[in-house]
Amino acid sequence: MQPVTLYGNIESGNCLKTLWAAKFAQAPHDWVEVDIFGGETRSDSFLALNPAGQVPVLRMADGRTLAQSNAILLYLLEGTDLIPADPFQRAVMLQWLFWEQYSHEPYIAMRRSALRFKGADEADLDPDLYAKGRRALGVMEMNLLSQSFMVGEDMTAADIALVAYTRVADEGGFDLSEFPAVNGWVRRVESALGIEHGQAAVHGDPE
Repeated sequence: MQPVTLYGNIESGNCLKTLWAAKFAQAPHDWVEVDIFGGETRSDSFLALNPAGQVPVLRMADGRTLAQSNAILLYLLEGTDLIPADPFQRAVMLQWLFWEQYSHEPYIAMRRSALRFKGADEADLDPDLYAKGRRALGVMEMNLLSQSFMVGEDMTAADIALVAYTRVADEGGFDLSEFPAVNGWVRRVESALGIEHGQAAVHGDPE
C-alpha cells in the first residue's frame, strides 16, 4: 500500500478506528491532528479535503481522498485477516459496521461528547440517548455471550469499529460492569491491537 495521510482528532473514536487499522495493517501513514473543537473542519483547506466538514479523512499520495470512518477502515484492512474471506462472514461483518454507525455511535458517542467535552449536565440530556445506548450495549452483550468477537471466534474490522466508543462508554455515563461479556471483549480487542486500557493510540502517540 502506498503511504497515506490520516486527518483526525485523537479524542474521536471514529478517528481512532482508522489509526488503529493503519497500525494493525502496518500501512505507512502520517497522522495530522485536526482541531475539531476549534472549528478547523470548517476551514477552506479542510473542506477541500472533505466538503462534509468531518473527520476522519484519508488522503492518498495521488491526492484522492476517502471519508467516513468505516469506509477508511475497510480500505486500510483490505488483504488482512480482519476482512473475512467467506462471503457470509464478510456480510455479517458489514452488518455490524452499519449497525455501529446507526444504532451505537449516535447514542454512546453523543452522550460522551456532551458530558466530557461540552460540559453538559446529565439531567439536561435527552434520556433517550441513555436508553438507546444501553440497548446497544445489551445487543452486543447477547451476541458476545456465545462467541469471542462480534463475528465469531476471530477478530474482524467490526470489532475495531465497535470497540472505539464502547471502551470509553463510561465517559458517557454507561457502566460496562453491567455488561460482563462486552467488558471482556473490550479487553480482548485492546490486547489484539496493542492498546492499554485508557490509552488512545497503539503503542503511544499518533505518528
